Amino acid sequence: MTLWFVLAMMTAAAIFAVLWPLARRHDDAPAAGHQINVYRDQLDEIERDRAAGLIGVEEADAARIEVSRRLLASADTTGVSHHSAPHRRRVVSIAALVLLPLSAAILYLMLGSPNLPGQSAAARIATPDPNASLDGLIAQVEARVAAVPDDGRGWEVLAPVYLRLGRNADAVMAWRNALAINGETAERQSNLGEAMVAAANGVVTAEAKTAFLRAQELDAGDMKARYFLGLAAEQDGKPAEAAAAWRVMLVQAPPNAPWLTFVRAALARVEAAAPPAPSDDDVAAASQLSAEQRNEMVRGMVERLAERLKQDGSSVEGWGRLMRSYLVLGEPDKAQAALGDARKALAGDGDKRRQLDELAKSLGIEG
Repeated sequence: MTLWFVLAMMTAAAIFAVLWPLARRHDDAPAAGHQINVYRDQLDEIERDRAAGLIGVEEADAARIEVSRRLLASADTTGVSHHSAPHRRRVVSIAALVLLPLSAAILYLMLGSPNLPGQSAAARIATPDPNASLDGLIAQVEARVAAVPDDGRGWEVLAPVYLRLGRNADAVMAWRNALAINGETAERQSNLGEAMVAAANGVVTAEAKTAFLRAQELDAGDMKARYFLGLAAEQDGKPAEAAAAWRVMLVQAPPNAPWLTFVRAALARVEAAAPPAPSDDDVAAASQLSAEQRNEMVRGMVERLAERLKQDGSSVEGWGRLMRSYLVLGEPDKAQAALGDARKALAGDGDKRRQLDELAKSLGIEG
């Protein structure tokens, strides 16, 4: 309503500006009447001069003709002015009253957006038009942060968009600005580290690792920082350390965490290089867990060992670890089943079969 009121007042002011000069009275008619009286006085004076003999008859006639011509011209102009001026004023007044508002309304309906809710420029940037192009939306926010460089929200909006578009250096710059303006949080530090890794073609650089470590200091549960620190361990030639970190993540993960599949794939990648039995890193990681979580972690490792032995059952030591693990978990039936699977896998190797039987006997498993 406020917008329509302002527009109505502007239209009224424009109409007033047009009608005000037209409404004023003009003094053209009195001036024209004065000229006619002057010409008549001149005619009388010419007649007096001729009667007194001051000018000849021919000179008097010529002067009378000239003054009469001027008198007629002045009379014609006055008549036209008196009759046409009010008519023109009426036409212009009607046009101002009708055509000006009508033209303004037509132009607004053609070029404006009467159905668009009122929003400030900042609100339009914060909630952009869903029908606008991505490039257009990015340009809007970029224009905003260019005009207001300390707009931390703008930088935080741009940073993840830059990362998705592959503009990794811009993403690093945007997260640095967001940190400087909005303050330090674990999420911003881990997001900065992620952008640095992307800018380095997937390598966790020393600077990125520093950002992840800082994120962990601020929030030990920051999953993004924990994943990338595991990736840093893998890239440093420590697959067991990476596997231990990712196993703990999987145990502590919420049921529907969107990154579960991603971390499982990373864990499967490094398990070929990491020892299947619990390592020192696994033990250290397990110390951070509750008893229930530790039990779940151990079960996960045992299941992965069993799956690996199904694919390659040539390791007597591996079968021994599997049977021992089942006994520790209080599942002697599974230990007995593992012994049967091991004997089938090693059926073609007499020496390994004898080693397996001796190992099973030492564990108290018969059959």
